[in-house]
Amino acid sequence: MADYEDLVFDQGADIAIELHLVNTDGSKKDLTNHNVAAKMKRGYNSDSSETVEFTTIVPDPPSDGVLTLSLTNEQTDALNTRGRYVYDVELSFVDSDGNTIVERVLEGKIRVTPSVTR
Repeated sequence: MADYEDLVFDQGADIAIELHLVNTDGSKKDLTNHNVAAKMKRGYNSDSSETVEFTTIVPDPPSDGVLTLSLTNEQTDALNTRGRYVYDVELSFVDSDGNTIVERVLEGKIRVTPSVTR
């Protein structure tokens, strides 16, 4: 089951979120050969045209279990400050049998605070 975290973003600001993933035994999660996807939308059933994709990076070494999600100031400037967004972060990898395994590691809601200076 994914961790749940509500976030607040400033409209028009660059956003970077660093996640440190660990296994249930507390060891660092090895992200070697994992793909990361992170998206946000106005609602769970929103049209795909309303989807905002985070840039995702797994820095070297991937065995440290760190990943970074980011949005540019242009992306956050385009966000509507009325209401909330939902988001999630998923990892995927192909196991030794050729099956794609998907794990949701984080989910929650995002509130966008309006910008005065634009």
